[in-house]
Amino acid sequence: MKPYLTYGAFIAIGNAVITLVLFLAGFHSEPERLQTAQIVSGVAGLAIGISLLVIGVRAKRAQVPVTEEFSYGKALGTAVMISLFATLFSATFQFIYASFINSNFAEVAYQAQVASMQAKGVSSAAIEKSEGLMRMMLKPAVQAGFAFVGGMFANVIISLIAAAILRRRATEQLLSA
Repeated sequence: MKPYLTYGAFIAIGNAVITLVLFLAGFHSEPERLQTAQIVSGVAGLAIGISLLVIGVRAKRAQVPVTEEFSYGKALGTAVMISLFATLFSATFQFIYASFINSNFAEVAYQAQVASMQAKGVSSAAIEKSEGLMRMMLKPAVQAGFAFVGGMFANVIISLIAAAILRRRATEQLLSA
């Protein structure tokens, strides 16, 4: 199987497991605990994503003979393709999660956002005025769209760095007599 699909799926599965563990632990059912869940999932997701992206690029590089160059462009292309599959799968999971697994997630996120705004001293009138926009942004399809766009942006930056580190020049193989 292609490293793109394999490692992209592994990244998405890792992030889905984190989300489900946090959900089952009750971090997605109380607005007060949602920020902690976002920090935990962000750090753990980043660690999983970077690790598996690097492993995936190294797996693709291992398929190229050492006598051929694995250029920055090839490494970047591999990393971006892994990222594309990871983000597609993750965005799909986000939609399923917010629509079916935890259909109350949008309400919890809304309540957490209102509490954050109140803590910053935003007036009740301003909060009420922004309610429609906040609720629209928390719909599952919109969340999935933002997950895809934001995920690709972050992953491309990570891919640029990983490709610079994981490229390989061609080497001459010594023939043994």
